[in-house]
Amino acid sequence: MTTLTMRSYVGERDIQAIAALIQDCEAVDRLEEVISTTQLQQEINQPSVDRDRDIRLWCDSNASLIGFGQLFIPPSGDILDGTLWFRVHPRARGGDLEEQIVAWGEKRMREVSRERGVGVKLRSGTRDTDRTRLALLERLGYVRDRYFFRMARSLADPIPEPQLPTGYTLRSGTQGEHPHAWVEMFNQSFIDHWGFYELTIERVQHELKDPYYNPEFDRVAIAPDGTFASFCDCYINPEQNQQSGRNEGWLVVLGTRRGFRKQGLASALILDALHRLKAAGVDRALLAVDAENTTGALHLYESLGFRKVYVKTTLVKEL
Repeated sequence: MTTLTMRSYVGERDIQAIAALIQDCEAVDRLEEVISTTQLQQEINQPSVDRDRDIRLWCDSNASLIGFGQLFIPPSGDILDGTLWFRVHPRARGGDLEEQIVAWGEKRMREVSRERGVGVKLRSGTRDTDRTRLALLERLGYVRDRYFFRMARSLADPIPEPQLPTGYTLRSGTQGEHPHAWVEMFNQSFIDHWGFYELTIERVQHELKDPYYNPEFDRVAIAPDGTFASFCDCYINPEQNQQSGRNEGWLVVLGTRRGFRKQGLASALILDALHRLKAAGVDRALLAVDAENTTGALHLYESLGFRKVYVKTTLVKEL
């Protein structure tokens, strides 16, 4: 049997090996979950990630990386829903490595429970076509409880002009210029959404360090009284497009604060985003949406030409 070694993340020198592992998995699994080195660095270096305790790597007897796991743990809450994201190299599957990674994630979440004095759950998920991973998680006591749609829209199709309500204006680059107002708007927009926890200034400042952040894709609708009312962030990652062989851009996040909904702000911001992505040379726009979103987001996206590409299933286990 191959001897496996579990170790901690040691810093930037691990990034290339993790990225290569993810690419090897994608070549076999075809989950459309390509991640660039830049994006991986952003995820690992999030302010809320304890890199000493929330990341683990598994190596074989030749010191080659064959497994990777990372936990995303909310900074606060009465019950913490941790999320485990993990990959196992195709040649290392079929043994118990996947179970070892899940067991590590559960052990770490129980540590968090003791340290913070709160209840914890652990979530993990994958595409609905990844039956092996879904079966593994269910065998380990996880139950399906949430579904998310990946949606796409061709930018070759006609894009209507955005129509803002009277008195509203659009402004770019607000995260960097007005971070406190932007964070307050974000939190007020998502406070009644599933899985919400407060965004911090520190997290925004981290996101602004992304080399592919473009202030022209950071758009806010300003109400006549100066309130930051609604927003849409877009993103193009050329590294990721090169790896996937596609030419895509993302509508990363869209929100409208309570009291400003049902006025057409979200529609206007989406159309504005599509025009900007097309002007940047992108062929297709992508987004992800909670299938149980209560604000009517799914219907809105479909009305503007987005179509479902696949479903991602999230499973959960109370620890």
